[in-house]
Amino acid sequence: MKKLIAAALVAAAITPLHAAENWVASWQASPHAAWSEQEFVLPTGVPAVLERQTVREMVRISVGGRHARVVLSNRYGTQPLVIGEARIARAEPAAAQAHGVVLTFGGQRSVTIPPGAPMVSDAIAMPVEALEKLAVSIYLPQRTPLTTFHWGAQQTGAIADGNLTGEAMPANAQALHGRALLSGIWVNTATPASAVVAFGDSITDGNGSTPDMDRRWSDYLAARLAKKGIAVVNAGISGARLLGDRMGVNAAARFEQDVLSQPGVSTAIVLMGINDIGWPQSIFAPDEAPMTADRMIGAYRQLIVQARARKIRIIGATMPPFEGTPIEGYYTPAKDALRQQVNRWIKESREFDAVADIDALLRDPANPARMRPHYDSGDHLHPGDAGYAAMAAELAGYINQ
Repeated sequence: MKKLIAAALVAAAITPLHAAENWVASWQASPHAAWSEQEFVLPTGVPAVLERQTVREMVRISVGGRHARVVLSNRYGTQPLVIGEARIARAEPAAAQAHGVVLTFGGQRSVTIPPGAPMVSDAIAMPVEALEKLAVSIYLPQRTPLTTFHWGAQQTGAIADGNLTGEAMPANAQALHGRALLSGIWVNTATPASAVVAFGDSITDGNGSTPDMDRRWSDYLAARLAKKGIAVVNAGISGARLLGDRMGVNAAARFEQDVLSQPGVSTAIVLMGINDIGWPQSIFAPDEAPMTADRMIGAYRQLIVQARARKIRIIGATMPPFEGTPIEGYYTPAKDALRQQVNRWIKESREFDAVADIDALLRDPANPARMRPHYDSGDHLHPGDAGYAAMAAELAGYINQ
């Protein structure tokens, strides 16, 4: 009898979709490969291995819909990844996280994700509202190396022993400041919707914003556009580069999966390149040769041609100033000159469909090599909440209505 009841509950959560389907990406965290603590100066911030544990991750979606799907990722895994059970629930009030809907995959509660693959859940009968906060809980019954993760979540999750997908997390649960498995949430909207993908590095990933408050520039932009039925998803990876690999692969290598293949994508905003300039001969890449403008321009052109081939509008954003950053070797006057040279090309070449001059927005008029103090998070590289809000206000004017 218990098995019959459980089967009925699972079946009730899966909605056959006979009407028109309007799937659009409503939330995203780009996966990338974990590194060993010995091969890179930054810690991963997530456990190397999970086993018989539940991971609960918090998200705030952009647009709402009648049904939802959850996307998990094993993109950089070298072995199959077994999901014992997964649920999605409303995150607020906190007690709601102990309930929610069981996710199924081809009608099954448990699924194995092949190496290198994503896994998209069945559509679930859980209407979600624009800007709603959700909790996704995943139980891993077997020893699971976290080879695929996302470094900077700006939202705090939790890890606890046992299968707690349908229960409250204990007070002593381990805090999770990155992301372990969750890479996307799609929604089925009542009318066709479109998505804007923010493609960038730590400035897009939201470093310097207040954690757990949804104050990245993509969050502010989502709040502005949700009422118009336009989704905003974040494909930023801290440390990402146009041409280098480490904290995520190079831009062209992930552009297809993280941008072009997102359901409903109509516009991409590219704000990337500062790490290509700053990393060489810094503590992050002490032996790398200095970057050149020609190499960076060639990388931008590859993104432009790929977007145009898919009829996706691509907006270029100039790189903001970064003098004063305490990262050893990251800033030099020569590197700033290169930033300004590339910014001139972004603005004057007319190769992007539109250009948002984020440099002009954020720089200090009294010292153009530095960020305005009001917009600076304090590290002189990343904006703070006020800076991200200003960026969203600026970028909103470039989104087609």
